Amino acid sequence: MTNSTAKAPLAGTPSLLRAINDRAALELLLANGPLSRTQIGTLTGLSKPTASQLLARLETAGLVLPVGTTAGGPGPNAQLYQVNPAAGYAAGLDVTNSGISVAIADITGTTLAEHTVSTRGVPAAGTVPAVAAAVAEAARAAGLAEGSLRTVAIGVGGAPDPVTGKLRYASHLPGWHSPRLVEELSEAIGAPVSIENDVNLAAVAEQATGAAAGFEDFVLLWAGSGTGAAVVIAGRLHRGFTGGAGEVGYMPVPGSPVEWDARRRKFGGFQALVGAPAVRALAREHGLGAPSAEESITRALATPGAGDAFLGELAGRLAVGLAVIVAVVDPQLVVLSGPVPSAGGERLRALVEEELARICLARPEVRSGALPGSPVLHGALQRALADAREAVFSTH
Repeated sequence: MTNSTAKAPLAGTPSLLRAINDRAALELLLANGPLSRTQIGTLTGLSKPTASQLLARLETAGLVLPVGTTAGGPGPNAQLYQVNPAAGYAAGLDVTNSGISVAIADITGTTLAEHTVSTRGVPAAGTVPAVAAAVAEAARAAGLAEGSLRTVAIGVGGAPDPVTGKLRYASHLPGWHSPRLVEELSEAIGAPVSIENDVNLAAVAEQATGAAAGFEDFVLLWAGSGTGAAVVIAGRLHRGFTGGAGEVGYMPVPGSPVEWDARRRKFGGFQALVGAPAVRALAREHGLGAPSAEESITRALATPGAGDAFLGELAGRLAVGLAVIVAVVDPQLVVLSGPVPSAGGERLRALVEEELARICLARPEVRSGALPGSPVLHGALQRALADAREAVFSTH
Protein backbone atom coordinates (compact mmCIF):
# COMPACT_ATOMS: atom_id res chain seq x y z
CA MET A 1 0.00 0.00 0.00
CA THR A 2 1.41 3.37 -0.98
CA ASN A 3 1.07 6.59 0.94
CA SER A 4 -0.73 9.03 -1.34
CA THR A 5 0.57 11.98 0.71
CA ALA A 6 4.23 11.04 0.33
CA LYS A 7 6.26 13.47 -1.75
CA ALA A 8 8.94 12.52 -4.24
CA PRO A 9 12.44 13.80 -3.46
CA LEU A 10 12.99 17.24 -4.91
CA ALA A 11 15.63 17.46 -7.61
CA GLY A 12 18.40 19.95 -7.08
CA THR A 13 17.42 23.38 -8.32
CA PRO A 14 19.72 25.11 -10.80
CA SER A 15 20.72 27.68 -8.17
CA LEU A 16 21.54 24.96 -5.64
CA LEU A 17 23.63 23.05 -8.17
CA ARG A 18 25.47 26.23 -9.13
CA ALA A 19 26.23 26.91 -5.46
CA ILE A 20 27.54 23.36 -4.98
CA ASN A 21 29.73 23.60 -8.07
CA ASP A 22 31.03 27.05 -7.09
CA ARG A 23 31.96 25.83 -3.61
CA ALA A 24 33.71 22.74 -5.05
CA ALA A 25 35.74 24.92 -7.41
CA LEU A 26 36.76 27.30 -4.63
CA GLU A 27 37.89 24.41 -2.42
CA LEU A 28 39.94 23.00 -5.32
CA LEU A 29 41.58 26.37 -5.91
CA LEU A 30 42.44 26.67 -2.21
CA ALA A 31 43.93 23.17 -2.13
CA ASN A 32 45.75 23.17 -5.46
CA GLY A 33 46.66 26.75 -6.20
CA PRO A 34 46.05 28.45 -9.56
CA LEU A 35 44.06 26.30 -12.01
CA SER A 36 42.85 26.77 -15.55
CA ARG A 37 39.26 26.42 -16.74
CA THR A 38 40.11 23.04 -18.25
CA GLN A 39 41.74 21.81 -15.04
CA ILE A 40 38.74 22.89 -12.96
CA GLY A 41 36.42 21.15 -15.42
CA THR A 42 38.45 17.96 -15.24
CA LEU A 43 38.65 17.94 -11.44
CA THR A 44 34.95 18.71 -10.94
CA GLY A 45 33.58 16.75 -13.90
CA LEU A 46 32.00 19.89 -15.37
CA SER A 47 31.89 20.68 -19.06
CA LYS A 48 34.06 23.47 -20.45
CA PRO A 49 31.08 25.83 -20.96
CA THR A 50 29.83 25.17 -17.41
CA ALA A 51 33.32 25.69 -15.97
CA SER A 52 33.60 28.95 -17.90
CA GLN A 53 30.25 30.17 -16.54
CA LEU A 54 31.32 29.15 -13.04
CA LEU A 55 34.56 31.12 -13.22
CA ALA A 56 32.75 34.13 -14.63
CA ARG A 57 30.33 34.08 -11.68
CA LEU A 58 33.13 33.76 -9.14
CA GLU A 59 35.16 36.53 -10.77
CA THR A 60 32.16 38.85 -10.83
CA ALA A 61 31.57 38.10 -7.15
CA GLY A 62 35.18 39.00 -6.37
CA LEU A 63 36.04 35.49 -5.19
CA VAL A 64 38.59 34.56 -7.87
CA LEU A 65 41.22 36.45 -9.84
CA PRO A 66 43.04 35.75 -13.11
CA VAL A 67 46.73 35.31 -12.29
CA GLY A 68 48.64 34.66 -15.48
CA THR A 69 48.64 31.82 -17.97
CA THR A 70 50.03 28.36 -18.42
CA ALA A 71 53.24 28.04 -20.41
CA GLY A 72 55.36 25.33 -21.93
CA GLY A 73 52.59 22.94 -22.97
CA PRO A 74 51.09 22.12 -26.36
CA GLY A 75 48.48 24.49 -27.73
CA PRO A 76 47.66 28.05 -26.70
CA ASN A 77 48.35 29.23 -23.18
CA ALA A 78 45.39 28.96 -20.77
CA GLN A 79 44.26 31.58 -18.27
CA LEU A 80 44.90 30.59 -14.65
CA TYR A 81 42.67 31.55 -11.72
CA GLN A 82 43.17 31.66 -7.95
CA VAL A 83 41.02 32.52 -4.95
CA ASN A 84 41.06 36.27 -4.35
CA PRO A 85 42.97 36.76 -1.07
CA ALA A 86 40.98 39.93 -0.37
CA ALA A 87 37.65 38.07 -0.41
CA GLY A 88 37.80 37.86 3.38
CA TYR A 89 40.02 37.99 6.44
CA ALA A 90 40.06 36.05 9.72
CA ALA A 91 41.78 36.36 13.10
CA GLY A 92 42.86 33.70 15.56
CA LEU A 93 43.75 34.42 19.20
CA ASP A 94 45.63 32.50 21.89
CA VAL A 95 44.66 33.93 25.29
CA THR A 96 46.47 33.10 28.54
CA ASN A 97 46.41 34.66 31.99
CA SER A 98 49.39 36.81 31.02
CA GLY A 99 48.90 37.79 27.40
CA ILE A 100 47.04 37.76 24.09
CA SER A 101 48.55 36.60 20.80
CA VAL A 102 46.75 37.44 17.56
CA ALA A 103 47.31 36.15 14.02
CA ILE A 104 45.48 37.48 10.97
CA ALA A 105 45.22 35.72 7.61
CA ASP A 106 43.50 36.31 4.30
CA ILE A 107 40.93 33.84 2.98
CA THR A 108 43.64 31.70 1.33
CA GLY A 109 45.30 31.07 4.70
CA THR A 110 48.28 33.35 4.17
CA THR A 111 49.25 34.92 7.51
CA LEU A 112 49.47 38.70 7.16
CA ALA A 113 50.40 39.76 10.69
CA GLU A 114 50.95 38.54 14.24
CA HIS A 115 50.80 40.62 17.40
CA THR A 116 51.31 39.80 21.07
CA VAL A 117 50.44 41.98 24.03
CA SER A 118 50.83 41.50 27.78
CA THR A 119 47.68 41.62 29.90
CA ARG A 120 49.41 41.56 33.28
CA GLY A 121 47.71 44.11 35.49
CA VAL A 122 44.62 44.40 33.28
CA PRO A 123 41.53 44.29 35.55
CA ALA A 124 38.66 41.91 34.83
CA ALA A 125 36.54 44.82 33.57
CA GLY A 126 39.22 45.61 31.02
CA THR A 127 39.23 42.16 29.38
CA VAL A 128 36.95 42.90 26.45
CA PRO A 129 38.62 46.25 25.58
CA ALA A 130 42.06 44.61 25.84
CA VAL A 131 41.09 41.84 23.42
CA ALA A 132 39.52 44.31 20.99
CA ALA A 133 42.60 46.54 21.11
CA ALA A 134 44.93 43.60 20.43
CA VAL A 135 42.87 42.54 17.41
CA ALA A 136 42.69 46.11 16.10
CA GLU A 137 46.46 46.51 16.38
CA ALA A 138 47.05 43.24 14.51
CA ALA A 139 44.60 44.32 11.80
CA ARG A 140 46.47 47.61 11.38
CA ALA A 141 49.75 45.72 11.11
CA ALA A 142 48.15 43.60 8.37
CA GLY A 143 47.12 46.76 6.51
CA LEU A 144 43.40 46.08 6.88
CA ALA A 145 40.70 48.71 7.10
CA GLU A 146 38.41 48.73 10.12
CA GLY A 147 35.59 46.19 9.74
CA SER A 148 37.53 43.92 7.36
CA LEU A 149 37.48 40.82 9.56
CA ARG A 150 34.87 38.19 8.76
CA THR A 151 35.40 35.96 11.80
CA VAL A 152 37.47 35.69 14.96
CA ALA A 153 38.25 32.48 16.89
CA ILE A 154 39.69 32.62 20.41
CA GLY A 155 41.50 29.82 22.24
CA VAL A 156 41.33 29.93 26.05
CA GLY A 157 42.27 27.61 28.89
CA GLY A 158 38.70 26.68 29.77
CA ALA A 159 35.61 25.00 28.36
CA PRO A 160 32.67 27.03 26.98
CA ASP A 161 29.44 25.38 28.12
CA PRO A 162 27.47 24.63 24.92
CA VAL A 163 24.16 25.32 26.71
CA THR A 164 24.84 28.41 28.81
CA GLY A 165 27.85 29.81 26.94
CA LYS A 166 29.60 30.36 30.26
CA LEU A 167 33.29 29.53 30.44
CA ARG A 168 33.98 26.67 32.84
CA TYR A 169 37.28 25.44 34.33
CA ALA A 170 38.81 28.90 33.96
CA SER A 171 39.26 30.43 37.41
CA HIS A 172 42.68 31.66 36.21
CA LEU A 173 41.04 33.96 33.65
CA PRO A 174 39.17 36.74 35.48
CA GLY A 175 36.97 38.73 33.15
CA TRP A 176 36.09 35.74 30.97
CA HIS A 177 32.97 34.54 32.79
CA SER A 178 30.22 36.85 31.60
CA PRO A 179 27.27 34.92 30.12
CA ARG A 180 27.28 37.54 27.33
CA LEU A 181 31.02 37.37 26.71
CA VAL A 182 30.77 36.23 23.09
CA GLU A 183 28.28 38.99 22.27
CA GLU A 184 30.38 41.60 24.08
CA LEU A 185 33.53 40.56 22.24
CA SER A 186 31.74 40.47 18.87
CA GLU A 187 30.40 44.00 19.42
CA ALA A 188 33.79 45.35 20.53
CA ILE A 189 35.75 43.70 17.70
CA GLY A 190 33.14 44.22 14.98
CA ALA A 191 33.08 40.61 13.76
CA PRO A 192 31.51 37.32 14.84
CA VAL A 193 33.51 35.68 17.63
CA SER A 194 33.75 32.04 18.69
CA ILE A 195 35.53 30.73 21.80
CA GLU A 196 37.11 27.27 21.97
CA ASN A 197 39.22 25.36 24.45
CA ASP A 198 42.90 26.00 23.74
CA VAL A 199 43.95 22.33 23.78
CA ASN A 200 41.13 21.47 21.37
CA LEU A 201 42.51 24.10 19.00
CA ALA A 202 46.01 22.64 19.31
CA ALA A 203 44.49 19.34 18.16
CA VAL A 204 42.75 21.09 15.25
CA ALA A 205 46.12 22.47 14.15
CA GLU A 206 47.96 19.15 14.52
CA GLN A 207 45.25 17.37 12.55
CA ALA A 208 45.33 19.96 9.78
CA THR A 209 49.06 20.23 9.14
CA GLY A 210 50.94 18.61 12.02
CA ALA A 211 51.63 15.32 13.76
CA ALA A 212 48.02 14.08 13.50
CA ALA A 213 47.52 14.79 9.79
CA GLY A 214 45.68 11.84 8.27
CA PHE A 215 44.48 10.46 11.63
CA GLU A 216 40.77 10.18 12.46
CA ASP A 217 41.12 8.95 16.06
CA PHE A 218 43.72 10.50 18.33
CA VAL A 219 44.31 12.16 21.68
CA LEU A 220 46.46 15.23 22.20
CA LEU A 221 47.88 15.63 25.69
CA TRP A 222 48.98 19.13 26.70
CA ALA A 223 51.28 19.62 29.69
CA GLY A 224 52.48 23.01 30.83
CA SER A 225 51.27 25.44 33.46
CA GLY A 226 47.99 23.60 32.99
CA THR A 227 47.22 20.06 31.89
CA GLY A 228 44.54 19.08 29.41
CA ALA A 229 43.67 16.76 26.56
CA ALA A 230 41.78 16.94 23.29
CA VAL A 231 39.90 13.87 22.09
CA VAL A 232 39.23 13.43 18.37
CA ILE A 233 36.92 10.57 17.37
CA ALA A 234 36.06 9.79 13.75
CA GLY A 235 37.73 13.04 12.72
CA ARG A 236 35.65 15.23 15.05
CA LEU A 237 36.43 16.87 18.38
CA HIS A 238 34.59 15.31 21.29
CA ARG A 239 33.66 18.14 23.67
CA GLY A 240 31.32 16.35 26.09
CA PHE A 241 27.92 17.35 27.45
CA THR A 242 29.17 20.45 29.29
CA GLY A 243 32.17 21.10 27.04
CA GLY A 244 34.54 19.64 29.62
CA ALA A 245 35.77 16.54 27.81
CA GLY A 246 39.54 16.46 28.10
CA GLU A 247 39.85 18.40 31.38
CA VAL A 248 42.22 15.67 32.55
CA GLY A 249 44.10 17.93 34.93
CA TYR A 250 41.29 17.11 37.36
CA MET A 251 41.53 13.35 36.68
CA PRO A 252 42.40 11.23 39.77
CA VAL A 253 45.46 9.11 39.04
CA PRO A 254 47.76 6.91 41.14
CA GLY A 255 50.42 8.90 42.98
CA SER A 256 48.39 12.09 43.19
CA PRO A 257 46.13 13.32 46.00
CA VAL A 258 42.44 13.68 45.26
CA GLU A 259 42.07 17.13 46.76
CA TRP A 260 40.44 20.24 45.35
CA ASP A 261 40.05 23.62 46.97
CA ALA A 262 40.24 26.39 44.39
CA ARG A 263 40.02 29.11 47.06
CA ARG A 264 43.20 27.83 48.72
CA ARG A 265 44.92 26.91 45.43
CA LYS A 266 45.18 23.27 46.55
CA PHE A 267 44.90 20.89 43.62
CA GLY A 268 45.30 17.16 43.15
CA GLY A 269 44.73 14.89 40.16
CA PHE A 270 46.89 14.54 37.06
CA GLN A 271 47.83 18.24 37.17
CA ALA A 272 49.62 17.64 40.48
CA LEU A 273 51.84 15.08 38.76
CA VAL A 274 52.77 16.65 35.42
CA GLY A 275 51.91 20.36 35.60
CA ALA A 276 54.78 22.83 35.53
CA PRO A 277 54.95 23.27 39.33
CA ALA A 278 55.12 19.49 39.79
CA VAL A 279 57.86 19.20 37.17
CA ARG A 280 59.92 21.88 38.91
CA ALA A 281 59.46 20.12 42.26
CA LEU A 282 60.49 16.78 40.78
CA ALA A 283 63.57 18.39 39.23
CA ARG A 284 64.60 19.82 42.60
CA GLU A 285 64.36 16.34 44.13
CA HIS A 286 66.94 15.21 41.56
CA GLY A 287 69.20 18.22 42.05
CA LEU A 288 68.10 19.84 38.80
CA GLY A 289 66.21 22.85 40.11
CA ALA A 290 65.59 25.71 37.68
CA PRO A 291 63.26 28.72 37.42
CA SER A 292 60.90 26.96 34.98
CA ALA A 293 59.80 23.45 34.08
CA GLU A 294 61.30 23.81 30.62
CA GLU A 295 64.69 24.85 31.98
CA SER A 296 64.60 21.94 34.43
CA ILE A 297 64.02 19.52 31.57
CA THR A 298 66.80 21.10 29.52
CA ARG A 299 69.20 20.62 32.44
CA ALA A 300 68.09 17.01 32.78
CA LEU A 301 68.77 16.29 29.11
CA ALA A 302 72.34 17.49 29.62
CA THR A 303 72.92 15.69 32.95
CA PRO A 304 73.65 11.94 32.84
CA GLY A 305 72.56 10.00 35.88
CA ALA A 306 70.32 12.43 37.74
CA GLY A 307 68.84 13.68 34.46
CA ASP A 308 68.10 10.16 33.30
CA ALA A 309 66.33 9.35 36.57
CA PHE A 310 64.29 12.57 36.42
CA LEU A 311 63.22 12.02 32.81
CA GLY A 312 62.31 8.41 33.52
CA GLU A 313 60.10 9.41 36.45
CA LEU A 314 58.47 12.24 34.49
CA ALA A 315 57.77 9.87 31.58
CA GLY A 316 56.21 7.42 34.03
CA ARG A 317 53.93 10.13 35.40
CA LEU A 318 52.81 11.16 31.92
CA ALA A 319 52.23 7.53 30.98
CA VAL A 320 50.04 6.89 34.03
CA GLY A 321 47.56 9.56 32.98
CA LEU A 322 47.74 8.57 29.35
CA ALA A 323 47.02 4.95 30.24
CA VAL A 324 43.71 6.01 31.80
CA ILE A 325 42.76 8.03 28.73
CA VAL A 326 43.85 5.30 26.30
CA ALA A 327 41.90 2.64 28.19
CA VAL A 328 38.71 4.65 27.68
CA VAL A 329 39.20 6.10 24.19
CA ASP A 330 41.53 3.55 22.52
CA PRO A 331 43.02 6.08 20.06
CA GLN A 332 45.22 5.25 17.11
CA LEU A 333 47.65 8.03 18.05
CA VAL A 334 48.75 10.10 21.04
CA VAL A 335 50.27 13.54 20.40
CA LEU A 336 52.36 15.14 23.16
CA SER A 337 52.15 18.92 23.13
CA GLY A 338 52.72 21.93 25.36
CA PRO A 339 55.83 23.35 27.02
CA VAL A 340 56.76 20.25 29.04
CA PRO A 341 56.74 17.68 26.20
CA SER A 342 58.28 20.21 23.81
CA ALA A 343 61.21 20.78 26.16
CA GLY A 344 61.73 17.01 26.50
CA GLY A 345 61.75 16.48 22.75
CA GLU A 346 62.41 13.07 21.23
CA ARG A 347 64.06 11.74 24.39
CA LEU A 348 60.98 12.27 26.56
CA ARG A 349 58.62 11.15 23.77
CA ALA A 350 60.42 7.82 23.42
CA LEU A 351 60.41 7.25 27.19
CA VAL A 352 56.66 8.00 27.39
CA GLU A 353 55.89 5.63 24.51
CA GLU A 354 57.98 2.89 26.12
CA GLU A 355 56.37 3.32 29.55
CA LEU A 356 52.87 3.54 28.09
CA ALA A 357 53.41 0.27 26.23
CA ARG A 358 54.57 -1.33 29.49
CA ILE A 359 51.49 -0.44 31.54
CA CYS A 360 48.72 -0.23 28.93
CA LEU A 361 47.10 -3.05 26.92
CA ALA A 362 46.49 -0.81 23.91
CA ARG A 363 49.67 0.54 22.38
CA PRO A 364 49.00 3.65 20.30
CA GLU A 365 51.80 5.40 18.49
CA VAL A 366 53.13 8.39 20.44
CA ARG A 367 54.29 11.47 18.53
CA SER A 368 55.54 14.89 19.50
CA GLY A 369 53.64 17.92 18.28
CA ALA A 370 55.05 19.01 14.94
CA LEU A 371 54.05 22.67 14.67
CA PRO A 372 56.41 25.60 15.25
CA GLY A 373 55.29 28.44 17.47
CA SER A 374 51.95 28.26 19.28
CA PRO A 375 49.79 25.33 18.14
CA VAL A 376 46.84 27.02 19.88
CA LEU A 377 47.28 30.11 17.70
CA HIS A 378 47.61 27.90 14.61
CA GLY A 379 44.40 26.10 15.55
CA ALA A 380 42.48 29.29 16.32
CA LEU A 381 43.41 30.68 12.92
CA GLN A 382 42.39 27.40 11.24
CA ARG A 383 39.00 27.57 12.98
CA ALA A 384 38.50 31.24 12.08
CA LEU A 385 39.41 30.57 8.44
CA ALA A 386 36.95 27.68 8.23
CA ASP A 387 34.19 29.96 9.56
CA ALA A 388 35.21 32.80 7.24
CA ARG A 389 35.19 30.57 4.18
CA GLU A 390 31.78 29.23 5.12
CA ALA A 391 30.47 32.79 5.42
CA VAL A 392 32.11 34.07 2.23
CA PHE A 393 31.71 31.06 -0.07
CA SER A 394 28.11 30.30 0.91
CA THR A 395 26.64 33.76 0.46
CA HIS A 396 28.10 35.13 -2.77
